Amino acid sequence: MGGHRASNAVRDLNPGYFALVMATGIVSIGVRNHGLSTLSAALLWLAAAEYAILIGLTGWRTAAYPAAIRRDFLDPARGFGFFTFVAGTDVLGTRLALDGHHSAALGLLVAGWVGWVALGYVVPWTALLGRAQRPLIASANGTWFVWVVASQSLAVLAATLEPSASNGRSALALLAVFSWSLGVFLYAAVGIFVTARMLTYPIRPTDLTPPYWVAMGATAITVVAGARIVQMADAPAVVATRGVVAGASVAFWVFGTWLIPVLVAAGVWRHAIHRVPLRYDPTLWSVVFPLGMYGVAGRFLGDADNLRIIRAIGDGELWVALAAWALVFAAMLAHLTRTLVLAPRPEPTMAE
Repeated sequence: MGGHRASNAVRDLNPGYFALVMATGIVSIGVRNHGLSTLSAALLWLAAAEYAILIGLTGWRTAAYPAAIRRDFLDPARGFGFFTFVAGTDVLGTRLALDGHHSAALGLLVAGWVGWVALGYVVPWTALLGRAQRPLIASANGTWFVWVVASQSLAVLAATLEPSASNGRSALALLAVFSWSLGVFLYAAVGIFVTARMLTYPIRPTDLTPPYWVAMGATAITVVAGARIVQMADAPAVVATRGVVAGASVAFWVFGTWLIPVLVAAGVWRHAIHRVPLRYDPTLWSVVFPLGMYGVAGRFLGDADNLRIIRAIGDGELWVALAAWALVFAAMLAHLTRTLVLAPRPEPTMAE
C-alpha cells in the first residue's frame, strides 16, 4: 500500500514544488551573509538533496504519468509552476558559486537557461493560447509571477559567475542584462493581467493563495539581480545600462516593500476572517522564498548603493524568513509522514 500511496503522490506532484529548493537555497544565502557558515552549508546540502529528489520524482512522473504532465501544462493555475525548476536550478547554482564551485554553478546556469528558453515558449502557449476557454484573463493568478522570477534568477547567477570567469565574461554580462531587462517587462505584463483579473472578477478567500506572495518575491529578486549587475566589471552591456539598473532596483525594492502589508492583510482576510484552514500545502514555499529573497535583496542593494537603512531592514527581515522556513519545513515533514507513512490502509474488498 505504501508503494501505491507513493505512486499517487508522484502522479499528483505539484509542478511548483521546486519552490522548496528556491526557499532553502535563498535562506542559505541569507544566513551565509550573516556569517552563519555552518547553518548555511547545511542548508546548501539540503537544497542540493531536495533538488536531486525532485529531479528524480519529476522524471518518474514524466515517464509514468504523461497525461498528468500534459494537464498541468494546459492549466494556467499550475502550468507556470514549471518555472520553479528554472529558478530552483539558478538559486542552487548561485549558492554554489558563492562557495567557489564555479564549474557546478556554470553547469546549472546552462541547465537553467535551456529550461528557461524551452518553458518560456511552451508554458505561455499551452496554458494560455492553447486553451479554448475564454476569457483568458479569468485564469490570471500569482503563479504567473514565477515566470519573472525564473528570468531574474538567470540574471543573478550570470552576474554572480561573471567576476570569476576567465573566458566569456562579456557573454555572462550580456545574459545578466538581457534576463534582467526581460524580467522587468514580464513583471509589468503579468502585473497588468493579474490586476485586471482582480478588478474584473470577484475575489473569493480561496482565490488568494500563497503564490500571490511571488509578486513581492519577483520584485526582490529583480533587486538582487540589479545590484549584482551594478557591481559587475565594465562590459558593453553593463556600461550601457548600469545607471538605469541601479535606479530601477531601488524602485522595485520600494514597491516590494509596499506589497508586504497588502499580502499580510490578504492572509488575515483569508484565514482569520473567512476561516480558510491554514494547513500545509506545497504552495507555502511560495511565501518562504519571497521572504528570504527580500532579506537578501536588502543586503545586496544596501551594499551596492551604500543604503544602510535598506541593508538593516533586509538583515532584520531575514530572521523572519528563517523562522518561516523552519515552520513550513516541519509542517512538510509532518504532512509527508501522515500521508505516506501513517495513512490508514483501505479495507480489503470481498474480491481480496
